[in-house]
Amino acid sequence: MYKAFRIISTFLILSLFGVQCTFLEKYFPSPEDEPSYFLDLKGIKNRGTLRVAVDNNSTGYYIYRGRMMGYEYEMLRDLSEELELGLEIKVLTEIDEAFDQLNSGGVDLIAMNLEFDSLRFQKGNFSKPLGTINTVLVGSTNSPRIQSWEDLEGDTIYVRKGTIYKSQLCRIKDSLNVNFTIEESRLHEETLIEKVVSEEIRWTVADQNIARANATYFDGLNISWKISEAKEVGWLVRKNSPQLLQAVNTWIEENEKKLIPILYSKYFLNSKNSYYRSTSPFSSLAGNRISVFDDLIKEGARELGWDWRLLASLVYRESRFDTAATSYAGAQGLLQLMPVTLERFGVENPNDPIESLRGGVRYLRYLDKFWLERVPEVNERIKFILASYNIGHGHVEDAWRLALKYGANTQTWEEVAEYLALKSDPEYYLDPLVRSGFAKGHLAVNYVRDILSVFESYKALVEP
Repeated sequence: MYKAFRIISTFLILSLFGVQCTFLEKYFPSPEDEPSYFLDLKGIKNRGTLRVAVDNNSTGYYIYRGRMMGYEYEMLRDLSEELELGLEIKVLTEIDEAFDQLNSGGVDLIAMNLEFDSLRFQKGNFSKPLGTINTVLVGSTNSPRIQSWEDLEGDTIYVRKGTIYKSQLCRIKDSLNVNFTIEESRLHEETLIEKVVSEEIRWTVADQNIARANATYFDGLNISWKISEAKEVGWLVRKNSPQLLQAVNTWIEENEKKLIPILYSKYFLNSKNSYYRSTSPFSSLAGNRISVFDDLIKEGARELGWDWRLLASLVYRESRFDTAATSYAGAQGLLQLMPVTLERFGVENPNDPIESLRGGVRYLRYLDKFWLERVPEVNERIKFILASYNIGHGHVEDAWRLALKYGANTQTWEEVAEYLALKSDPEYYLDPLVRSGFAKGHLAVNYVRDILSVFESYKALVEP
């Protein structure tokens, strides 16, 4: 009922706006013209997830041993928990694309450690400062030592497209009348730094934090020449999201003396940890492996017909790749199978990763067959399978029956999930159609969302 009301209300609002708009504007209003309900905090809470654009680099966001990590990521995770929202990460390689996504409604927040800049203020509203950073020239110790800007005469400096580095360098060129070339690149700062190390290029520019992190594991980097003095950095929200901006600023004020400094120290000041995280074969920054069990997971995924990174996401969610993991309820092994399930699917030693994975895959195949006729579309069916794996297929089947009773689409997870979340309400779990009784169904809904979120991260950062 509530969903139908929402749809009707949305149509009426759009119709009213259309009286004074062109045909296209009537049905597809720009984010700047949409009611804040859709794009501000109220609409985001109705959606249930905070969508954020981030960078994949050694400080912002990456995967290490299957786990999502990063200075920006850990802050965003705490923020989303504070707002009681899921966190949906979008890894974007181009800053201009991040601004496009922000203002088209694709993301709600840009968390790319961006410097405050007058041009950027035109594209969104900055949060309170999260800190300050300098911009530095990055070269090899084999290159001539820079003692003045004139030492760069005739050289080429490569900078990441969409950053403020180009404008900073242009101001220096114009004010000092120095003749060096500025070449924009679609490559990330850290990729350009790697090219400096391999001597493919001589110079690039990076934020000092990124440069320092890379200097811990690349010998022979010279990052001593400053391009700009310390400038404030922050996150960006849409101009028509004042409620979200206020919530972000409140979170920053509450955490600027404890959590934020702790995370800063973890990612920027601990060079030893940065080195291991950034050079490990199990890091998305240096390798293409998620865990030591990748080969076993790929074998099981082939049996299921799944992307192996989806099965890896399930293993991560269940055990964090710990073969000895045991839950409070007695679930064991990589795929956290309960004793009755272990016995049914032939697992004698749950701590044996081969047995655990094969037993879990057999259970997943069983659930696939259970839902095959009722949910024929593969991607939708996977969500039903994941929920069943977590809470039991009996509870998910109850939700399916309730969805059928109330006229919802029983072949889409989104609509069935609404009724699974209602299984803690006596009005629904006491319904004669319900066979498995009470359940904290919202936890299973969150479980599915969490696994799919990890899967999206793995897809963005780990090759198939």
